Parts: sequence; C-alpha cells; structure tokens
Amino acid sequence: MINIKEDCPINHDIDQYLFPVTYITVIIISIPTNCISLYVSCLQIKKKNELGIYLFNLSFADLLYTLVLPLWVYYSLNHNNWMLSEYVCSLVAFLLHTNLYSSAGFLTCISLDRYFAVVHPLKFNQIRTRKTAILVSVVVWLIQHLSNAFILIKSELFNSTGDLVCYDVFPMEQWKSTFNLIHIFIGHLLPLCIMVLCYQRIFAAVKKNQATDDSEKQKIKQLLLTIIVTFVISFTPYHVVLFIRCIGEPENCPFAKNMFVPYKLTLALTSINCVADPFLYCFVSEAGRADVRTILHCCGKQTEPSQKSDIMMTAMTPPYNQENV
Repeated sequence: MINIKEDCPINHDIDQYLFPVTYITVIIISIPTNCISLYVSCLQIKKKNELGIYLFNLSFADLLYTLVLPLWVYYSLNHNNWMLSEYVCSLVAFLLHTNLYSSAGFLTCISLDRYFAVVHPLKFNQIRTRKTAILVSVVVWLIQHLSNAFILIKSELFNSTGDLVCYDVFPMEQWKSTFNLIHIFIGHLLPLCIMVLCYQRIFAAVKKNQATDDSEKQKIKQLLLTIIVTFVISFTPYHVVLFIRCIGEPENCPFAKNMFVPYKLTLALTSINCVADPFLYCFVSEAGRADVRTILHCCGKQTEPSQKSDIMMTAMTPPYNQENV
C-alpha cells in the first residue's frame, strides 16, 4: 500500500549529483577492497585467530551495504521517484539500516577484542576464542535484524508531490523519530564511547610496555587516533543532524526544508566508512598485507609477516605476557 503524504515541496536537485558521484566512487573502491578483506579474514580464521571472525563480519556488512547503493543511485538519478516495487523499497531501507549499524557493532567488537588481547591477555584469554566470536557475531546480526524488521512490514513508499518517495520522507514521521533516537544512542553513541575507552586503555598499556620502542608506540598511537577520527567523521555528523531532525522536525515542513541539505550531505558521508574499514582493520596489519601480497602476486607461498607490534591482529599480544593494569 502506498502512503499519501501531505505536500512539503523540497528541491531535491542535490540528490541527483551528490549520491551518484559519492556512491559510485564508494562502489568502485569498496567492492574489491572488501572482497579482498573477506579473503584475508578467512585466512586469519584458518589460523585460529578469533579477530578474523569479526573482520569477516565487518567486511561482509560493508559489502552488503555497498551492493545496495546502486539502487539508491538509480533512485537519485530518477529525481527521487522510486520506479521499483514497494517491497524492494522496504528491502533497500532495511538493508541500509541493518548493515550500517551492524558495521558499527562489529567495530565495537573489534575494539573490545583488542582491549582484552592487549590490556588483559591472560585474564580474558579463555573467552577470546572463535566460538565466542561466532556467538557474539550471531547476536549482533540478530539484534540488528530484529530491531529493523518492522521496516519490512511497514510500507515505506510515499506519494509526495506527485513522486513516489522511498523511506526518507520529509518531514519525518513521529514513529521514525522514536526509531531513530534509539539507533542514535544504542547504534552510535554507545559504540563510540566503548571504542574511545578501549583504544585509550590500549594505548596506555602500550605506552607502559618497555618491549615496544618509541617509534612503534607512535605508529600505534596514530593508528588508534585514525580509527576513532574516521568513525567520528563518518557517522557522528549524520547522527547529530538526525538527532536535530528527530527533535524538531516531525510534521514540521519548514524545519524539514532547513534540515534537508545537511541531512543529505551527512548521509552521503556515512558511506565513506565502508571504504576506510578494509584499510584500517585489515590491510594495516603486517599479516594482512602479507596475505594481500599473496593474492596480488598469485603465488603459492605466503609472505611471512614481520614480528613488529600489530595492533589489529594478534601479533601484538605476545609482548604483553602479563597483566598491565
């Protein structure tokens, strides 16, 4: 059933340029890099590295998100007039939400895993297993699918100003305001706080360790800072704008018009994360780069990773053979 929406005329011209340019660029980079990341994470899983399971799920979520983007490019090029079926509209909205927040969930899992490995290597060694990682990953997927399931049930196609608008209707509906507020606090703010705390404690432990030289400490500091900054740049502006919309926009057309451009710009910005993830979490590691070289050179013999501190894989764990805190 197509919903009838009272007219709130907004100029959608920005969509015709912003999303095709941004999303096509993301698609070109994200698909091959995340496919390679999937393969590299599989190699890590074979080495009995539980972190590989989280990396696999992160890459899978990013890849699924990317594969949905062509439909949104098609929608934008059609002047925000949905030309496909109502079910496809609901499915696209569901997949975009689910994979966006699943990605944030697995980024949180990775930060916690690294925290346990570096700061408490002995205390939490028994729970840092592949079985635990699989169980946690299943829980993350279940939470995201269940929390977004009603998007599939509720019609997300609206007849507005003569066009069929999919999901992102302006002004925002009241139920979507509540729905989005929950995602803002649980899907973004909570993961961000956990990541900042974990990586701060990781660097504190690294800084105290005498086995790691100053140059390696500086590299680790830069990497951790880059991870946090990338997450903040990708997701925080969008959620700040979304929060403002949730508070002031429901059924308020003038407010919706003022928030339209900031919302669209920050929404496009979120897609950058699925491009950054493979480089920050997979290719940055010595083991990951060795696996990538193996793929690119198509050689049977795998390059041995160096013994330098490797924050994103388990190579960093051996120097920390006792509790640091």
